[in-house]
Amino acid sequence: MSNSDKIKSTHLDRRAYVYVRQPTATQVQHNRESTRRQYKLVDRAVDLGWQKENVTIIDEDLARSGSGNVDRDGFTKMTADVALGQV
Repeated sequence: MSNSDKIKSTHLDRRAYVYVRQPTATQVQHNRESTRRQYKLVDRAVDLGWQKENVTIIDEDLARSGSGNVDRDGFTKMTADVALGQV
């Protein structure tokens, strides 16, 4: 079974989120290819059936550490929306 066979209309009725993140400013600066590939996941979501306008990029956590000392508002929003069944 391919990935596209696993995606049902109930999935496509919800938004798709692409979470783009590099934990440090240095990584953002030096790992540009990785960041570019993360943004291209929007194209993958469209290929899998989501309308482009229903794909949301969350990238406000770029250059924010995953340690408990830094708020990651994008991650918080994403996990809340997943828990609510919106994504």
